[in-house]
Amino acid sequence: MKYTPLILAALLSVTTLPAAETNATAKQTKETNTTKPKKEENAAEKKKKIEAKIKEQMEREKKYAKEQKFYQGDEYDLKAHEVDPDSLPDVPAIEPDYDFDITDVYRDDI
Repeated sequence: MKYTPLILAALLSVTTLPAAETNATAKQTKETNTTKPKKEENAAEKKKKIEAKIKEQMEREKKYAKEQKFYQGDEYDLKAHEVDPDSLPDVPAIEPDYDFDITDVYRDDI
């Protein structure tokens, strides 16, 4: 029986089709196998980033707590720097100088 080129080409394409499908399936399994570790790596990287951010925020909170402790002044004894109200009349009043002339500021010949 003689095979015509058209029938021969059809037979070859049919026989190679399952091989192409298996190659495509193999590629898909490789891609899924390679993407799973990437997803796990991404999850691990995200977890590390989150932990780093948490640690950074904890340091900020420690700094904030220390500053608040300073601003509250609970641990500081400032009695030595208090002003005696009876000594205030003895302090001379400083009168402001109201004779300031703004034109002196804009003069070029000075």
